[in-house]
Amino acid sequence: MRIGGDLPRWVLILTILHRVSLFSASDVCRLSVLDRYNLYTFSLASPTSKFPHGVLSEDGFYKVAVNETVLWFQLCDGMIFNHDPPTCADCWDCGGPSRCGMDCSALVANNVKGYHVCTTIGRASSVDINLIDKNIPKKGVTVKMSSNGPDVNCSLSVSVICESNGVQGPYSLEQSGTCDYATEMRHPSGCAEIVSVHGRGLGWFSTFLIILFCFLGVYLLVGTVYRFFFLGVRGVDIIPNLGFWTSLPQRTQSSCASLVRKFRGPSQGHRDSYSAVNF
Repeated sequence: MRIGGDLPRWVLILTILHRVSLFSASDVCRLSVLDRYNLYTFSLASPTSKFPHGVLSEDGFYKVAVNETVLWFQLCDGMIFNHDPPTCADCWDCGGPSRCGMDCSALVANNVKGYHVCTTIGRASSVDINLIDKNIPKKGVTVKMSSNGPDVNCSLSVSVICESNGVQGPYSLEQSGTCDYATEMRHPSGCAEIVSVHGRGLGWFSTFLIILFCFLGVYLLVGTVYRFFFLGVRGVDIIPNLGFWTSLPQRTQSSCASLVRKFRGPSQGHRDSYSAVNF
């Protein structure tokens, strides 16, 4: 981060204290999405080997100028200006004239009759992160910052597109409505960490067994209640079809033994009907 020598020392101290008091960058701009058998995890503010600040600008802010509109913003944190600070006729909602832009995450200035009038459009405390395309999770995420003012509610949406080769942008700026802005950039931090999730849930046979046991439980419960309250049955006979359930183990054993004899064939102790007999 560059430190300008033309700023007073107290401004630099306030800037550092301001950075410490804001939300921790590691607490925002995180998103985990499960898509089929893959878990996509985005952590925009996490440091990497080439980008120790993650998606955060090392200058303390990003800047986009289109026609008569200038946008300053910082992703996942508040802005810091050690050089080229905004000069606005009105900046009371975002730090005041002496610290313009340092109490918010996004600020836009529009040229009105030769003066730049600033409007706060985003704060670090109001960040919402979602996928750019739900059908293509690895494409990247959109970070939306908002600011609720007494007169108007504003927002800035920044699309962080996955680009493993480096940083590109932001270049464009779009406005929708009275005070809603959008821009996009390409950054390696917009690429998700993809982890394969093992296990594909229950198969059709397991699901069938669960449904079967549920029906059996309901049947036993309803039958027991009916026999107790309406038929006046007491004791173990309250269980419906008790004779069938008590004989079920013997029936199962007989069926298994019959299947074993069928597949093993006749035993050695039994002679075939057509075996030769010596007289």
